[in-house]
Amino acid sequence: MTIKENIELIENDIKKYSKDGANLLCVTKTHGIDTIKTVYDLGYRDFGENKVQELLEKKQELPKDIRWHLIGHLQRNKVKKIIGEVFLIHSVDSFRLLEEIDKVASKKNLIQDILIQVNISKEDTKGGFYIEELENLFKNIEQFRNVRVLGLMTIAPNIEDEQYISSVFRELKKIFDKLSKLSYNNIDMKYISMGMTNDYILALKEGSNIIRIGSKIFGKRVYK
Repeated sequence: MTIKENIELIENDIKKYSKDGANLLCVTKTHGIDTIKTVYDLGYRDFGENKVQELLEKKQELPKDIRWHLIGHLQRNKVKKIIGEVFLIHSVDSFRLLEEIDKVASKKNLIQDILIQVNISKEDTKGGFYIEELENLFKNIEQFRNVRVLGLMTIAPNIEDEQYISSVFRELKKIFDKLSKLSYNNIDMKYISMGMTNDYILALKEGSNIIRIGSKIFGKRVYK
């Protein structure tokens, strides 16, 4: 199937399974410029990358109206390179990283939009805050002036138990809805980013409004 046909299938799933609609974030890691342009020419403007350097290199070669999302783990020593270069950082997984983002954004005199990564299943192999840490975290986030939290992100366990995966997504949506009703200075719950190629339909059913899709669009990754 072609990239266009793949995207049409995903868009049909969004219409079928999402009650309020969802944004397709096209994950372009390891794929080349020409392949990305194919998706751009279909009208898509949201693209996600895992690595800072790969994102920055592609950004230089592609149209300026693309909204770049960093979805991979962000090391603190890479923060200076990425602040102001992306529409949204999905993977803020520690308070020290938050502090560094705020510090660098302050020096650049801008506000960086981010999502807080939540580790619902408490897996050692995944980053993110535990549920019980969130209340205190959001109170502390109010001290920052150059970070704006626009929502939450999670990565479900890579298992075949769909009921458990759905429960992970459902739990994040409950937290998202609760936080949406509270008032914080620099927090606006707009985005709940959950669901990838293997589980995006489950995520849509549970209320995701950003799904991060790579291989379902582009096929297998092209390793360099």
